[in-house]
Amino acid sequence: MHISDGILAPEWCLVWFAIAIPFIAVGVWQIKRGTKESASYLPMLAMMGAAIFVIAVWHIPVPVTGSCSHPIGTPMSAIIVGPFPTVVLSAIALFFHVFFGHGGLTTLGANIVSMGIVGTFSGYLVYLLLMKVKSPLWFAAGMAGFVGAILTYIITALELALSLNPDSVLSHWVLYSMGFMPTQLPLAIAEFIFTAGIVQYIADRRPDLLAKKLWGGFSSD
Repeated sequence: MHISDGILAPEWCLVWFAIAIPFIAVGVWQIKRGTKESASYLPMLAMMGAAIFVIAVWHIPVPVTGSCSHPIGTPMSAIIVGPFPTVVLSAIALFFHVFFGHGGLTTLGANIVSMGIVGTFSGYLVYLLLMKVKSPLWFAAGMAGFVGAILTYIITALELALSLNPDSVLSHWVLYSMGFMPTQLPLAIAEFIFTAGIVQYIADRRPDLLAKKLWGGFSSD
């Protein structure tokens, strides 16, 4: 993730922006609706936005891919404030990451797709599925963090392969994915631990703060 400017072809930069914009638009709409329905929603959004920024700004360079590995924090945010609002928070965090030398403005759409959309929704769906089969909350949340972190980098690898290696996308997708795994796998395990711990802590003390609606991500006071 954090693909820098100049790595992706301009046409692919536009494609990823085109995919990201509708998700952001829905997220903005849900945030407006959520803040009207619940006084506690806006502070939770601010806290999750800050968490995503801090969690995702910490990174380990990956020379093989020209990018870096890091935890993402978006599955945790999706469980607490909802997936679509989390896309908006991710976009804001990734925009400010650029000024810390992580990622780029032209590749912002691609980074939003990998971390903000794929990482968020894959993790949230895993959480919903495990909760549906009566999994312990901590395990469902932890697996959300783990799967979201791994799939973020599998999609980042695909973004790189599609742009840089159009004649051998599949083989380079595998190559880039494998390049991420030595650093991303331990980070995904760490993400399992802190996502499980934080969500369980909130559920034990303030269960009303967890997202109640499937895609809306807000609950009434």
